[in-house]
Amino acid sequence: MSFGDWENEEDPSEDPQANTAADDEEAAAPQLVYGSAVEFFREYLRKVYVRRVNGQATVWDARWWEIDEALVRIESLWRAWEFLRQDASTGTSVWFRDHVDHHMAVLMSAEGPFAGSEAKTKRGEALPHEEPPEGLFPDVRNAE
Repeated sequence: MSFGDWENEEDPSEDPQANTAADDEEAAAPQLVYGSAVEFFREYLRKVYVRRVNGQATVWDARWWEIDEALVRIESLWRAWEFLRQDASTGTSVWFRDHVDHHMAVLMSAEGPFAGSEAKTKRGEALPHEEPPEGLFPDVRNAE
């Protein structure tokens, strides 16, 4: 096959069956439960991952979404949760073991991105959270 032969090949995007298969895959993709990392944190993570925050050994910042590392890690937790929740047998366990326990330990470490934060919680309280400005984290479900 020479370089000129490439010009004669059909464009796979013009194949109606190929488009149908792609459409079927998209239709089969499960709907996201949460539309943003902020919604995921506010409605789920901060309530299921409850730790006493004392501002020394364990730290947290209610404006976590302003800190790049925290935002990336929580976004990763959200995306992993959306995927692993589909596995009814071990998905949640894998999510906690491989994702939550690792990322939250890093975030809450006295040497982590919230070092110097003075937020405190009592035993059993949800992690501190302050809402970001409206529109900063749009619901991605509306973009689909």
